[in-house]
Amino acid sequence: MKTRFLLAAALSALATPAIADTAEYRVLMQGRDIGHFKVDQQGEAVTVDFDFKQNGRGPTIKEVLKLGEDGAPVSYQGTGRTTFGNAVNESFRRTSGGVTWRDAAGGGTIKGKGAPRFYVTQSGSPLDQALLAKALLAAPGRTLKVAPGGSATLTEKDRRTLDGTGGPLEVVTYELSGLSISPGYITLDSKGELFAMPSSNFIIARAGYEKGADATLRGVAEKLASERLRDIQMDGARNWAGPVRLRNVKLFDPVAKKLTSPSDVVWFDGKISEVVPAGSLATPGETVIEGDGGTLVPGLTDMHGHLGQEDGLLNVLAGVTSVRDMGNNNTLLTQLIDRIDKGEIAGPRVVRSGFVEGKSPFSSATGLLASTETEALNHVRWYAARGYNQLKIYNSIDPKWAPLMAAEAHKLGMRVAGHVPAFSSADAMIAAGYDEITHVNQLMLGWVLNPGEDTRTLFRFTAMRRFPTIDVQGGKVKATLDAMVANKVSHEPTIGIHELGMTAIDGAANPGAVDYIDHMPPAEQRALKQALFGADTPQQRAEYVAAYGKVIETLAEMHRRGIFLIPGTDTGGAFTLHRELELFAKLGMTPAEVLARDTIDVARYMGVDQQLGSIERGKFADFFLVPGDPTKDLKAIKSIAMVVKGGTAYFPSEIYPKLGIKPFADAPKVTAAK
Repeated sequence: MKTRFLLAAALSALATPAIADTAEYRVLMQGRDIGHFKVDQQGEAVTVDFDFKQNGRGPTIKEVLKLGEDGAPVSYQGTGRTTFGNAVNESFRRTSGGVTWRDAAGGGTIKGKGAPRFYVTQSGSPLDQALLAKALLAAPGRTLKVAPGGSATLTEKDRRTLDGTGGPLEVVTYELSGLSISPGYITLDSKGELFAMPSSNFIIARAGYEKGADATLRGVAEKLASERLRDIQMDGARNWAGPVRLRNVKLFDPVAKKLTSPSDVVWFDGKISEVVPAGSLATPGETVIEGDGGTLVPGLTDMHGHLGQEDGLLNVLAGVTSVRDMGNNNTLLTQLIDRIDKGEIAGPRVVRSGFVEGKSPFSSATGLLASTETEALNHVRWYAARGYNQLKIYNSIDPKWAPLMAAEAHKLGMRVAGHVPAFSSADAMIAAGYDEITHVNQLMLGWVLNPGEDTRTLFRFTAMRRFPTIDVQGGKVKATLDAMVANKVSHEPTIGIHELGMTAIDGAANPGAVDYIDHMPPAEQRALKQALFGADTPQQRAEYVAAYGKVIETLAEMHRRGIFLIPGTDTGGAFTLHRELELFAKLGMTPAEVLARDTIDVARYMGVDQQLGSIERGKFADFFLVPGDPTKDLKAIKSIAMVVKGGTAYFPSEIYPKLGIKPFADAPKVTAAK
């Protein structure tokens, strides 16, 4: 859900407030009420209270606005905390001389009467979208320029009547686009006032109408997003009737961990039909694509996704043709997989994890919740019967249930992975039967926590500042790693999100985004210059940075000891998986070893290596083409000329501009079959 837009000035025709004097909205995720958005107006002064919590975290924002004579804000001040605890201290001011703002990315000024009259907040509440949307209703073409850059456009998409405590209301859902890669959706009543802000699994809706809005408008938002992605797929996906021959490429062989000699690769009906020396004789009816001596890499896998529709396209364009989903809305994920498999929208192949969480005040809304051990075991059986690859155990599960849950999952043919439940340790979960520990902080916290400390809140992040005290060669660490080696327990560290959380600072591009930030739209660039974990003092930031150093030291030791480390992001994949692989190279792996780990190694780990993981006859045509040599420099995987998934080709240079992204490489030359 995007809550980014703040109206800096409204058209004089809209001098009446866009929201009633007092308004309350409820925040719901997958049907659960998890917080509020409250607006109070007294004359020209407006105050906002925005607070919701899911999985022990969420934003807490207070805002104060002053309205001008035209009913639009002339000043704004936002304070509080972001979802992961970074401090918010954002402001905006409008005068006759222009507009000035301050945000985590640094802020700026636009002078003159021609300055945009609208400002996009970085960490604001939904009030900005509400005011902006009403102003757009009266704007020419329903489009207005905004600061820091770009413009917003409102397009009507759905009109219907919903009932609630105030009686039936006619509401209209609009697409609000132009400010980021993906548009958002906003629903207004007949007066142009905010009614709801829906997405596929999240909604902010007017109190008294929230249940009906949740049941209806989330589906509307999902349908609209799917239709947009369907249109991109129809325009951008390339399929040819006969065989397709990619000429003159060197293949990355993940078994040999080196490039082959120049080859031609032919695919037909979604699978690889030939891998032959370059220049081999083509058959009649083939489409020919020129590889120009580039490198063909098997499709990558993000082993920690929570896949949504928008993620699917971005992953494919980045060469990520498979994703292991680590927990989701089960119904929505099933629908998404069906759409991808039918070719309606672009997306990776999906391996599903069965997410089971215990009921508590800090529960995640994802997957299935259990209040008893029996209920938890029934959930394990439910997932197994539906073909899920593995079980994922989460924070609020009673640790005493873990041994029986793991045993049941193993009996039914599933692997067991997950977080360390609160008030337990990685050692206890290894003994309980885990095959895989998820997230490096979950592994390491057991070495620094005191009895009774609760990791269901942001404490599981702030406690990482204790990591510098860890002796990687000490007894505690040795006992855990010995147990992992003895029991063949793997680890999926999600290094990149820890690098982001512990080392990123406000005002500078985060370390993982340096190579692509200049290719992104203005709003995304701004978001990539914001810290994730809050550090209120330089000392706290220094502790986080030192803690990140200890993370790398620990993982390097695990790799040295032969513990299988798994590349996954938990940040949406795509560009962030490229960074994850770069970070794996810091653990003592060569670039070729890293590429092998994320191709054939993880395919074997998931039991799909007969179809995926390498470029061989009979396997799925899942691979991507880069001009450079990633066995010498992993950064070469960031410049992708073509991606093929299941025989369907995508040229990122054709699709990225539609998303506001500057391409990284030119498309190859294609000669149609004669």
